[in-house]
Amino acid sequence: MTDLARDYLDLDSLFSAEELGLRNRVREFVQARIKPNIARWYEAAHFPREIAKEMGALGLLGMHLTGYGCAGRSAVEYGLASMELEAGDSGMRTFVSVQGSLAMTAIHRFGSEEQRQRWLPGMAAGDLIGCFGLTEPTAGSDPAAMRSTAVRDGDGWVLNGAKRWIGLATIADVAVIWAKTDEGVRGFLVPTGTEGFTATPIEPKLGMRASIQCDIDLTDVRLAAEAVLPGAVGLRAPFTCLNEARYGIMWGAMGAARDAYEAALAYALERHQFGAPIGAFQLIQQKLVDMVLEIQKGTLVALRTGRLKDSGALRHEQLSFGKLNNVREAIEICRSARTIFGGNGITLDYSPLRHACNLESVRTYEGTDEMHTLIMGRAITGVAAFSPGTAG
Repeated sequence: MTDLARDYLDLDSLFSAEELGLRNRVREFVQARIKPNIARWYEAAHFPREIAKEMGALGLLGMHLTGYGCAGRSAVEYGLASMELEAGDSGMRTFVSVQGSLAMTAIHRFGSEEQRQRWLPGMAAGDLIGCFGLTEPTAGSDPAAMRSTAVRDGDGWVLNGAKRWIGLATIADVAVIWAKTDEGVRGFLVPTGTEGFTATPIEPKLGMRASIQCDIDLTDVRLAAEAVLPGAVGLRAPFTCLNEARYGIMWGAMGAARDAYEAALAYALERHQFGAPIGAFQLIQQKLVDMVLEIQKGTLVALRTGRLKDSGALRHEQLSFGKLNNVREAIEICRSARTIFGGNGITLDYSPLRHACNLESVRTYEGTDEMHTLIMGRAITGVAAFSPGTAG
């Protein structure tokens, strides 16, 4: 594979030696630990729980947070790690996202010092697992319509409701649950062994098979007063966590796309038909060129967003640009890459279709295409169009 095939615009020159060093360490981990096993894990719908501690040892869990055993890495470094993890599989990057960008960020940003000390060091090490319960069966894109409630009972709280599509819930030690109260939406830390908390895996799935997504049922879950996140009042708090996850997604999607492209390129050079490698044919080269164009552009979008984030200048509307564009383009790249393999492309011997199936889920979570389109539309026009009649 030529240098131009790997990095056409020499984007590596835009990163520091420290950033590239971290990227390469994560790439080596993915190459050694994930890629040799992912087809088997995916087919068996298995998430390897033991990999959490391995990722913790690499400093990947809550890596953008500081203190409490967290690595305190930059946004760009977190993005590069996300890219490499998703080159292995979306489920691996999703684990890091749910653990770090959602559950750990909620505790780090909105929790008490006691809550941080209790949970974050173990979560950073991978000894403890967290999940993030916002989405509900009837409230996905519209979390303000959630039906889960938390009612004061003496000095404590009683939670009732249901959550859906909650990553890691069946293996989690603590759940960050968002519920309506008389004070507005509040966040609660619910140890998953609490009576009335039930998590059930959502099965079968056509994508994200090496990951865990669950239904959660909350039936008269009794919590002490100190279970509430003191700094979280209203939907701004969970949206802050979602924005952290959206940021990682824009990098991760390009990792999946890059892996699909590299697999397709290697196959095109080794597969012979009509007396020549299929990579010598014009239509195959057009597909490969289109992939390179979008991967390089998408990586530039992610990098620009990361630099803005590290400088403190990033606006939340700008996250929608990267999430919408990069996931949408990554799906098309993976689908196109699959066609280069012909019939062989539908097997788990090759990664593109697995990536494409995973990315259909990534396209939906942390904001659908439609929601990010409307977020961008509001930013461009100044007019909200999130519900009928609001566009004027």
